[in-house]
Amino acid sequence: MGKTIGSLIINALALWVVSQIVSGFEIVDLASLVLGTVILAIVNTFLKPVLVFLSLPVSLVTFGLFIFVINALLLELVAYFVPGFTLANFWPTAIVTAVLLTIVSTFLNYFVKKA
Repeated sequence: MGKTIGSLIINALALWVVSQIVSGFEIVDLASLVLGTVILAIVNTFLKPVLVFLSLPVSLVTFGLFIFVINALLLELVAYFVPGFTLANFWPTAIVTAVLLTIVSTFLNYFVKKA
């Protein structure tokens, strides 16, 4: 349970950092951040593995870069359901957000696990 909450906090921090960097990606308030983080975690747990499996041929051809498109689609899905969690458009905002979110969350996870 503690590991899950820690992971949610890291992901929330990563979402907030990326929202400060990317113009067109906006999180209005703390409630939107928390709700967006929780829904993104649920979507990543249940929907992402199915999408990754179904898009495996495309992912192999693109050397795994298509995963960023899947992540961007999932971010768009979360933005659709969470008020105050907005993405201006798919290209380039959602794609850049997905790439930066991966980088920032990997960076934060590395330092938390090292500490």
